[in-house]
Amino acid sequence: MGQKTNPIGARLGIIRGWESNWYGNHKDYAGKLIEDHKIRTYLNARINKGGIAKIVIERTLGKLIITIHTSKPGIIIGKGGGEVDRIKEELKKLTGKDDVQINILEIRRPELDANIVADTIARQIENRINFKRAIKMSIASALRMGAEGIKVKVGGRLGGAEIARSEEIKQGRVPLHTFRMDIDYANVFAQTVYGKIGIKVWICKGEVLGKRELNPNFVGGKDQGGQPGERRRDDRGDDRGGFRGGDRRDNRGGGHGGGDRRDNRGGGGGGGRR
Repeated sequence: MGQKTNPIGARLGIIRGWESNWYGNHKDYAGKLIEDHKIRTYLNARINKGGIAKIVIERTLGKLIITIHTSKPGIIIGKGGGEVDRIKEELKKLTGKDDVQINILEIRRPELDANIVADTIARQIENRINFKRAIKMSIASALRMGAEGIKVKVGGRLGGAEIARSEEIKQGRVPLHTFRMDIDYANVFAQTVYGKIGIKVWICKGEVLGKRELNPNFVGGKDQGGQPGERRRDDRGDDRGGFRGGDRRDNRGGGHGGGDRRDNRGGGGGGGRR
């Protein structure tokens, strides 16, 4: 099941929130769904190099709120906010609504966002950079920024080969069956002169042990990784107390000196106690 199901869809309502927030009855549900798809398709084509991670759509009475999560907010906002105003007017024509609001949220660590990583690999493949080199650079960046694991799979006429094939490179751990694991997933295409190359990226960001805010626009803690109730494996620290010296196998006594405290030959000021 873990290999067949979209890891984001499997975690909805558990540790992930929905990217479309609105109510629709049986009459207008299909129309709103199609409108959502049009908005996302249009924005991804319109802001081609804006580093878009996700687009969150919310509807209230007569109002449409679109939140764009991006690693390059300056490109979307434009000089003096002119570009975002033009996008707003175009969206009003597309949806037929008078009240359209656009919010832009910056992603502080784009190396940990699957959509941005996949898009970066796609752009590099389109610029004829070797696919293995592009993948390995992205994997190294993600692990350096604190990801627990990352898996990248590419498929198609890799390197212009006559026969299409798929290759997968993985580092760290990506447990797809563990629902409390925060796994980000993306599937994008690179359009090359010899055909389409499909790129899939899975990034494991750590384990969510407590209750998490499901609003997709919520950003908690000092950075985007610090959601309430979330604990990453690399943030546990050393719980051996304030002792500086040596290997401390028992909990009796307290010395300041170095040396092995398993026998009475302890070094420095605090002799060993057995």
